[in-house]
Amino acid sequence: MEILNGGITLHVPSGAFPLSTDSILLSDFAKLPKNARILDMGSGCGTLGLLLCAKDSGCRVVGVEIDASAHQAALENIQRNHLEARMSSICADLRTIHEELTAGSFDICISNPPYFTGGPVSQTAPLARRDDCCDIQSLCESAGRMLKYGGNFFLVHKPERLAEICACASIFHLEPKRLCLVRHHRDAPVSLILLSCRKGGKAGLVWEERCLFDENAQPTEYYRTLYHL
Repeated sequence: MEILNGGITLHVPSGAFPLSTDSILLSDFAKLPKNARILDMGSGCGTLGLLLCAKDSGCRVVGVEIDASAHQAALENIQRNHLEARMSSICADLRTIHEELTAGSFDICISNPPYFTGGPVSQTAPLARRDDCCDIQSLCESAGRMLKYGGNFFLVHKPERLAEICACASIFHLEPKRLCLVRHHRDAPVSLILLSCRKGGKAGLVWEERCLFDENAQPTEYYRTLYHL
């Protein structure tokens, strides 16, 4: 059992995607408007939704998860934390979620998607780590369809996929607006990217860099803030 900010608890069943630095980074990176309606695409057992509910008491989160066991774990996490009025989980394919939810009705779309793609090695990874049903184009298409005009799509991914993400985003009228490069320490290569794209946004990208550890391998102030240390 993981204890999140605000006393919210997260239970991750065996075989499910665990609480990761990726999700914590993404929930911190996401800027939420007042009373934001959020669609969490590939929501697993509800980790991001719980983190966002802990961060902002006014937001409402709908999670979409294709794996039935992860979806069930999300329902249990929602009930355990008494968040039924603010958070829900739907067991569905994000590629067809517009058939169940109203397109253009979300202020925010957010995703900590699978990173592995193609090849026999990827097939040995759990579904939560493969992009069979959650590839970059599908994510961007769904976000572009479900967001309100001016809404934002936040995601975390590997730096080597940045060009592909930006190319796909532009197809679906999502303009990259903010990019954060994350390193383990100052001299390390970029290990993760955090990206915000705006539906119908004008061209103009700002970027920042973050380090998790200093030259003495001690947590940076940024890291300590992330984990509320």
